[in-house]
Amino acid sequence: MPVALDGFDLRLLAAVQADGRASHVALAERVGLSASQCARRLARLEQAGVIRGWQAVLDEKAVGLGVTALVFVRLERHDEGRAAAFHRALAAMPEVTEALLLTGDADYLLRVVVPDLEAFAAFALRRLMPLPGVASIRSSIVLETVKRAGSLPLPRG
Repeated sequence: MPVALDGFDLRLLAAVQADGRASHVALAERVGLSASQCARRLARLEQAGVIRGWQAVLDEKAVGLGVTALVFVRLERHDEGRAAAFHRALAAMPEVTEALLLTGDADYLLRVVVPDLEAFAAFALRRLMPLPGVASIRSSIVLETVKRAGSLPLPRG
């Protein structure tokens, strides 16, 4: 359920999306509140689940992960047990950095990040395809990331 957000909340969320390491003092200057008010609002937004966590954004190539693939997965059947088992299997695969349940021809879209094409082939053939219920996979290798937004398009506060 959406959380009621006022203009200060929206400006604060935009500011932490732009710089998650900003101090409460720096955030206060950007949004027009005191540092203590910013701290209280951030705590409330975290508790409400609006802010789900804090993390660093790493460069894949800099850490030796040179291949990103988008993998479309189609399951044989659609039942709750099979889907739950598939979700658990995906959660245990660190190469899968994002998994989206879809409408249309494919059931899932996975973002897979691996060191090289050989590692991707091994992942697809030895780990993903053998999962129970997987009917087919179709993949595309990302040649270049043109845009990756780490921020949500928030309404103006």
